[in-house]
Amino acid sequence: MQPVRRFEELLRGCEVVRRAGPNAEIGSVEYDSRRAGAGSLFLAMQGGTTDGNRYIGKALGQGAAGVVTDSAAAFAETARRHPEIAVAEVPAGGGRRAMAVLAANFFAHPEAQMKLSGVTGTNGKTTTAFLLDAMLNSVGRKTVLVGTIENHVAGAVRPAPHTTPESRDLIALFREGVDAGATEGVMEVSSHALAQGRVYGLPYDVAIFTNLTQDHLDFHGTMENYFAAKRALFDGEMGAPPRVAVINIDDAYGAELAASARSAGAQIVSYGLAAAELRAEDARMAASGMSFRLVAPEGETEMRTRLTGRVNLYNLLAASGAALARGLTLGQIAEGAAALECVPGRFQTVDAGQPFTVVVDYAHTDDALRNLTALAREFVGQSGRVITLFGCGGDRDRAKRPKMGRAAGEGSDLVVLTSDNPRSEDPEAIMADALPGLLATGTEFVTEVDRARAIRLAVEAARPGDIVLIAGKGHEKEQILRDRTVPFDDGAVAADALRGLEGVRA
Repeated sequence: MQPVRRFEELLRGCEVVRRAGPNAEIGSVEYDSRRAGAGSLFLAMQGGTTDGNRYIGKALGQGAAGVVTDSAAAFAETARRHPEIAVAEVPAGGGRRAMAVLAANFFAHPEAQMKLSGVTGTNGKTTTAFLLDAMLNSVGRKTVLVGTIENHVAGAVRPAPHTTPESRDLIALFREGVDAGATEGVMEVSSHALAQGRVYGLPYDVAIFTNLTQDHLDFHGTMENYFAAKRALFDGEMGAPPRVAVINIDDAYGAELAASARSAGAQIVSYGLAAAELRAEDARMAASGMSFRLVAPEGETEMRTRLTGRVNLYNLLAASGAALARGLTLGQIAEGAAALECVPGRFQTVDAGQPFTVVVDYAHTDDALRNLTALAREFVGQSGRVITLFGCGGDRDRAKRPKMGRAAGEGSDLVVLTSDNPRSEDPEAIMADALPGLLATGTEFVTEVDRARAIRLAVEAARPGDIVLIAGKGHEKEQILRDRTVPFDDGAVAADALRGLEGVRA
């Protein structure tokens, strides 16, 4: 049952410019006018694509009892026409910060009743979050996991519409988790969420930085802005800095980020493959998993995991650093890592009895493609070929497309260039953007705009001992086209293609 709060109670801690109307009873906090109802508070704010202030009338027509707006004009109009409504104005551009405060007050601050760990970076967020969640669960701690693939609430699995939800939905999720006994929260924290203030005010106990490579420049504009968004998780811009910052110092941005976090008062835990507090030594890798020695200031332990590859060494180090910060022992960390069977869409194999390997992976940047093809090369050696299928997302950073083409070509023996999620763009034009980088490598390639046909081409081209990499969409279950969204699962399409091969079990 939803609580009921007084309007003034919800405004506590908000930067309020002015307010009018009664101290109304509020039964819900909503930022989407379609969810506004009797007794709700509607937060009207300027967004990236639309202005929520345009929908104040709709929310009031559906029974909203209060409005918080980031528009002086909307405040004046609402207060004049609806004196019976509780209205408050917050500074222009401050809508999302206000939302975080309103939601935390409404749901009685569940974020303060858990220890939060946030993971940010270009690659590795999902796997690191899954690993940390598994480690915490293995010692009996109930968790809320918030991420790209799915959300977990004290063991219950929920769909995840966004990597990092709006603060109102995020805090509602935390409330549900705390009520079910959760004491830990593990989150992927996207650069969009940081730049927009969706995680404003959250008291992170641990913040983790995985890496930074070119991505999302369609939103951030420059790498400097992209890095600044990530840094906000560590330097206190979103509120208090984390107690512990776990940072990959092998990454070019790691040292600068560590300095910012240290200046803000955070304790630094560094990880990397060479000179760091947390290191992975004597790694032994196979397609079915890997083992290595985890070296930490606290001692050493042998780690065995079903995950594999150099990139997952980093992910395991990141999660281990956070788990140590959350009080786990090295032995408990090793047990938790071994318990995680797989992360959906991250180096996920598709097996129909074929004499070659097929892998579905979310790699959708040039850096991720390099890591993926390098890992595949380790497995096939000189006896097999690396066949890589990839595409580039539409309505996203165009500058990375030729870089992705080059990365795929440089790491593969055969490339199948296809469509990913074209969105509003022409998929053929997107492929043309990637082609110059691919052509520069001289690698054999084919183009096929239909992704299902392209997957069949890649599978049919494989010989015994080869590895087929289906990159870009990973766990996603749909393809976003210009005029519609259609069901599409890379793993399922690959499995169908494999079943159609002669000599492969049905």
